[in-house]
Amino acid sequence: MSTALLERAGELEALDAALAAASGGHGGVVLLAGEAGIGKTSLIRSFLDRVPAGTRVLVGACDDLVTPRTLGAVRDAFAGHSGRLDGLLAEGSRDDVLVGVLAELVDGDRPTVLVVEDVHWADDATLDVLRYVSRRIERTSAVLVVSYRDDEVGRDHPAQRLLGGLAGTSVRRVVVPRLSHAAVAALAGARSVQLFALTGGNPFYVTEVLAAGDDAGDDTVPLTVADAVMARVHGLPPATRTALEQLAVVPSQVELPLARALVGDLTVLAEAERRGVLEVRPDAVAFRHELARRAVEDALPASERMRSHTAVLEALLARDGVDLPRVLHHAVEAADDERVVEIAPRAAAQAARDGSYGQVVGCLRLLLAREHLVPAADVAAARHQLADALWAMDEPTEALEHGLAAVRILEELGDVVGLGEALIVLGPAQWSLALTADAKASLARAVALLESVPETPARTYALLWRSVLLAMVGGDDVLASAEAAAASAERTGTPEHLGMSLTCLGRARLIGGEHDAGLELMRDGLAATRAAGAHTFTLIAYGLLVLDLFALARYDECRRHLDEAIAYAEELETWFLATSWQAVGYRLRAVHGDWEGAIAGLRGIAGVRGEPERGSLRYALPPLARLLARRGDDDAAAHRAWACDLAARAECYDIWWASGLVEIETAWLAGRPSDADEALARLDELTARPGREHDRGELARWRRRLGSAVDVPDGARPVHAAGIRGDWAAAAAIWEAEGAPYHQALELLDSGAPDPTLRALRILDGLGARPAARLARQRLRALGVSHIPRGPYAATRANPAGLSDRQVEVVRLLAENLTNAEIAARLVISEKTADHHVSAILAKLEVRTRREAAARARELGVVPERRRTPRQGYG
Repeated sequence: MSTALLERAGELEALDAALAAASGGHGGVVLLAGEAGIGKTSLIRSFLDRVPAGTRVLVGACDDLVTPRTLGAVRDAFAGHSGRLDGLLAEGSRDDVLVGVLAELVDGDRPTVLVVEDVHWADDATLDVLRYVSRRIERTSAVLVVSYRDDEVGRDHPAQRLLGGLAGTSVRRVVVPRLSHAAVAALAGARSVQLFALTGGNPFYVTEVLAAGDDAGDDTVPLTVADAVMARVHGLPPATRTALEQLAVVPSQVELPLARALVGDLTVLAEAERRGVLEVRPDAVAFRHELARRAVEDALPASERMRSHTAVLEALLARDGVDLPRVLHHAVEAADDERVVEIAPRAAAQAARDGSYGQVVGCLRLLLAREHLVPAADVAAARHQLADALWAMDEPTEALEHGLAAVRILEELGDVVGLGEALIVLGPAQWSLALTADAKASLARAVALLESVPETPARTYALLWRSVLLAMVGGDDVLASAEAAAASAERTGTPEHLGMSLTCLGRARLIGGEHDAGLELMRDGLAATRAAGAHTFTLIAYGLLVLDLFALARYDECRRHLDEAIAYAEELETWFLATSWQAVGYRLRAVHGDWEGAIAGLRGIAGVRGEPERGSLRYALPPLARLLARRGDDDAAAHRAWACDLAARAECYDIWWASGLVEIETAWLAGRPSDADEALARLDELTARPGREHDRGELARWRRRLGSAVDVPDGARPVHAAGIRGDWAAAAAIWEAEGAPYHQALELLDSGAPDPTLRALRILDGLGARPAARLARQRLRALGVSHIPRGPYAATRANPAGLSDRQVEVVRLLAENLTNAEIAARLVISEKTADHHVSAILAKLEVRTRREAAARARELGVVPERRRTPRQGYG
């Protein structure tokens, strides 16, 4: 049966164009998406067959293992091509590997094509490499081709952060479509109608059905891909079928030495090779498609499948250089629990070294599922490590569960040092879930335990974490805590601890009112932790710095450090800190007037009330509630109540302050000043401490706006001082210079003059700030202005449906029948953000379905009328 590519000329042209650009020194990324069996591998092979001579070609694939091989695809792609990189992959640190892979792509004197297939099965470390390379590939002569099943990469899939985060002219997104009816007819002739209806044009399904019919000599159409594959397998000689079944339990491909160890003489596979069931390559044996392998494996009785996995397990253990993830996979599938218990901790340690948090979690879960075979101390160690990894992945609920379990075991064992170290990990998980009192107690207990034994870096680590927590919560003991941590760091001398102690001292001084001196120490601490390779402390140092720069309205420096922090956290896949600092980025966007983007981003981080809470919620929810109140959205009250609940639980100054401002501003917008009394009193008390002079100034500005006569507090920012004095023009000018249109408009509103108030109204209409715009119109009427603009808002004036610019983009993609995942990929946003946009569109257009939304948008002229054109191929 011919398997020549049909309807793929356009996709091949995109790949060719990427390579041509790379040959000219403009490297790029091609993201090749499509469902299983759509022909991604065939397309890649066809592309590689036509690359110009002299092009360096590197190919690796991810495997469908219980826990993926750490850097498996990277190792396979570069095996035998670079002794330097082979050494780094064997012994180097995670950072060494990232730099080494990029160097291989930069240093070459010829174009390079690096292919990584099946990224939906990739481990975290491989995703790190791809993310790192993708962001730096534009100035190389390399093309990175990444294939994945788009129907398996949902919004919570680890690969989504790579695939959804890539943008720019160097990134090409190619979605491989199904075959048209015409193409199926070219392959199947008279059977095409029935075959197209059954297969939907999936190329692998089509060719398997046709091949199965040829082998069987009839026209019966198998109902599934598995039926088609097995129809071919059953026609093979018994010895060939037995060998095929043995090889089918090995994902992806079987290297020749392993294949010979499993089935002996490979000529037993000749008939299967002739019939196109599998291929014997110079280096490996592989089924024609992973779907075919899975069909054969799934057809095996459980006892035979376990026997086959046991044979693979023994063959792998007999080789030099044990591939731990592969061994673990086959031990699990063979139900060999003793081997799982032996291998899982080693595989977790390897994954931790390579920065693959997801694989650490997977390995340790396999171990703990067999907890009855593991000594108590090892169970505690596993739960301790699992809690740490889950916290970094922003899964604090499960992290808390394992952290508490580790503490209970170590208490029973009487292990003082182990218990202290476990409490250090427990504290951040509790803090992430707004269990602040519990977190303070855990870290205080950790310090006390580790102070009862000779001093080691573990004590310093506990003191530093306690200092970080107290700096976040706020209180009178922040400076004393930071000084104790710094003194311990000096005695124990660990570079990363010395660096973090500078950050803690700096924040303590900043909280005490020494802003410039504190920031300078924090910058020094950041540089020191980064130089020491202390990834978690570096990210925390970044975060504390950007939070304080934002609070001090030093927006330019905040943005600069924020971009670095987010990129660093994403490359490490430390999602709690990455999403937390992304929330600060959305707050910056809101300050500068991009409310639509800020709200969409903050919604994506906050999620929905009732879902398991993540640590990043504290950074997203209060600003989201405030923006929704400013827009007068229907769910503003619900989010305001949620933010107040979080503040009550969190016992944290920053959240108390942010949620209090939401209450105060909401009362002002509603024209009910007395509704703000409770929040004002609470914030008066909180801001009475030294170091909170800026906040006292902002609070006084709101009091004046609410109608109270107030004096300018000492230390207030000039912009607030001007507003309090009634110098609205000076205050508005400062806000304009800072690029903060909403605050500028609020000062213009206090002018008491028509022209500035009209200017305020235009700004507020442009932002979509409906409640404040209503106030502006009331004041204009009171001033006797007869011609008052009525809208619609600037962001939606271009279309009669009242949609924002981003919603117009989304509804046009809806009209193309794209799914939310496809819309997210096209617009480089999260799928959750796409979900929110679609929901908002349905509400604004007053329709119930996506189809109705597209039709209504066409009626309004937002989406062009559909033009009927003859169906064409994809070339």
